[in-house]
Amino acid sequence: MSRGTIIGGRYELDPLSRQAGGMGEVWFGYDKRLARQVAIKFIKTDRFSDGRPDEELARRFIRESRITARLEHPGVPIVYDCGPHGDDLYMVMQLVKGCPVSVLIDETEIPIAWAVAIAAQVCSVLGVAHANGLVHRDLKPSNLMLCPDGTVKVLDFGIAAALASADTTSLTRTGEVLGTPAYMAPEQAMNGSADPRSDLYSLGVILDEMLTGKNQFAAPTALAAMRNHTDTPPRPLRTRRYDAPEGLERLVLWMLAKTPERRPRDAGVICERLLDFCHELPPFPGYVNLDAPHPMQMYATVVGRIISSAERNRRAAHLRRPMRIKNIGGLAQIERADLERARRDAEILKRQGRFSQAADLLAEVTGPAASSFGTTASSVIELRIELAELLFLAGDHRRAAPEFHRLAVDVAAVEGPDNNLALRCRLMEAGCHAAIGDRDLALAQLQRLLADERRFGASEERLLELRHKIGMVELDAGNRVRAKRVLGELLPDLERKYGPQHGDVDKVREILRGLADR
Repeated sequence: MSRGTIIGGRYELDPLSRQAGGMGEVWFGYDKRLARQVAIKFIKTDRFSDGRPDEELARRFIRESRITARLEHPGVPIVYDCGPHGDDLYMVMQLVKGCPVSVLIDETEIPIAWAVAIAAQVCSVLGVAHANGLVHRDLKPSNLMLCPDGTVKVLDFGIAAALASADTTSLTRTGEVLGTPAYMAPEQAMNGSADPRSDLYSLGVILDEMLTGKNQFAAPTALAAMRNHTDTPPRPLRTRRYDAPEGLERLVLWMLAKTPERRPRDAGVICERLLDFCHELPPFPGYVNLDAPHPMQMYATVVGRIISSAERNRRAAHLRRPMRIKNIGGLAQIERADLERARRDAEILKRQGRFSQAADLLAEVTGPAASSFGTTASSVIELRIELAELLFLAGDHRRAAPEFHRLAVDVAAVEGPDNNLALRCRLMEAGCHAAIGDRDLALAQLQRLLADERRFGASEERLLELRHKIGMVELDAGNRVRAKRVLGELLPDLERKYGPQHGDVDKVREILRGLADR
């Protein structure tokens, strides 16, 4: 393209803006008709052997562009126009200003909450796209743009789909599989096939890279990278980002399953799980501008308060059937039927992933239940366990810790200090303190628990679990020498108990390698 080139009779190219990409070129331009800046993506195609242009490809390209234009999602750049220009195809899109995630990874350590928030927004986009029969096929960090208001745009929808739906001999070099090898799902690498769960795998690779700063499947050659996706088991997240939550590690490994059937069923499932790890987003200076409320943030705040029909019906049901909490002799009392109803409602909220709401519901009835039936009654103990676990799942570790402590004390008083539930509550209390940064207290509690479990004759599995927990908390606290000693002594015992190829053994071995490298 030359200086002053006009595309489609209305789009003037900026001669200094050309950027090469994996599937063509991107230019900034100016829409002379509507007086606005735009981005223009060009796709270069091959001709048939007799020199004829591939007209069918142009039709496919226009069709996929129309599908993209109909997505109407704030996370997808608006498509304004498309068509042929000489031997090329072009798409005119909204000009997005922001920072590509690939640049974020190169420039900074991305806070966990922001990496999760970026991935959750991408899930929102994928959910709409997949529902409309559109698979991206080439998700990668350079195709994700973090905007100054904190929103994320997913680029190159429709283009990848159009290329994938066409005869590859007219689009790419013979034998080349569409996609970027470092982010390609195993089924794409093996036979070029892709479905919505292929996008979920690619997002898993990106999320793992955002959290660790390195793509674990990258290799010097495309073929080697593709072989890594098909043959190399993914490395657990916390062996490379020690402060990552264990639940987030499990989610990433789920997304990186080698076969589509073993991955989450859809983007909505992933988004729901991710939201548990980004309750509050910290400042991200240089990339997200939080100095003043942005119109998009104000808009999203209002939309987030819309109540779904299911939630409205649930609230209406509670209004129709208020819990009968009475005050008798200065003590709150509750009937058993209302207590059981509260537990059922909390279970429904828990299945929906709404852990905080479920915990608040149970917290409301725990005191009255203790007054009515006794603090250590079996039904009340079960209620208190459910409450503590929900607080833990919601990430509210400060409230969960005292709940687990009181449970451990009360159960031990009735059943004895060697009771399994009492010991497990002590373990959970220590885990809560570790999660909120009180690692010295957590380590002291874990050491006492280990001594008690040995004295009570606990199983070898329990003792190994405790020793592993102590090593990980030492590591999280920055006590690298003590962590290396604890985990180094643990490794041969794990290998003897479970075998050298067991997943837990691999995790500990990987951590020790990392400690030795520094």
